[in-house]
Amino acid sequence: MWEILWPAWAGGVLAALMAAPLGCLLVWRRLAFFGDSLAHATLLGAGLSLLFHIPVWGGILGVCLLLALLLAGLLDRSRLPSDALLSLLSATLLSAGLIAIRFNPGAPVDLQAWLFGDLLALTPSDLPLLAGGAVVILGTVFALWRPLVLSTLDERLAAVEGVPVLRLRVLLLLLLALAVSLAMKVAGSLLITALLVIPPLAVRPLARQPTAMALLAALAGVAAVSGGLAASFKWDTPVGPSIVLSATLLFLAGRLLPMKTNH
Repeated sequence: MWEILWPAWAGGVLAALMAAPLGCLLVWRRLAFFGDSLAHATLLGAGLSLLFHIPVWGGILGVCLLLALLLAGLLDRSRLPSDALLSLLSATLLSAGLIAIRFNPGAPVDLQAWLFGDLLALTPSDLPLLAGGAVVILGTVFALWRPLVLSTLDERLAAVEGVPVLRLRVLLLLLLALAVSLAMKVAGSLLITALLVIPPLAVRPLARQPTAMALLAALAGVAAVSGGLAASFKWDTPVGPSIVLSATLLFLAGRLLPMKTNH
């Protein structure tokens, strides 16, 4: 049993660590729906990969990167509110992905695994790819943390101080595309957003500064993965949803703790 659990736990932890700082930046920008749009784009990428007989990971990453570049240009120019535009894209991409998969009746498709993840299917050979992605994402975010935070909280002030706001926005969206593409096997296209958004929301009342919030979000993500795997092992529940519910419990606890300290 340990041979199955340790790659799953390690993969989940790597996905949580990648998602934590990016999720904080999403929450501060009020672009949580962007995670949903990218997550649903993974399903379209998988369907197109099968349709054109290319590697699935390549198709997923390609579609996510193209969507990130498209949204980087559309968010400021569109007459629609950003949340409405992202909701439109999210529903469209999910539907297009399901239709693309339908055009591949002979392909071995585990739709449930793509939608909700199959963490227990991870093997030690999958971990180097996740680890490499985590190093790239976390290294880039660490190197550019201050300008990323400044441009996220106040783009006008950041521009006045000489921060390349547009470039950083494109970079953030590309890093998100990479993280979502890598995390699809861990959480599935419908649950990736939970890893991005719930841990930062859970620790937001406890953090006094952006760096502390990102670090606490990483710890919360690791705790959610560990708790979800433990619950799945004990009660034979699906792993992905168990991780999300574990993260939600941390969110509720984070909301209750400040209330108790106030009394």
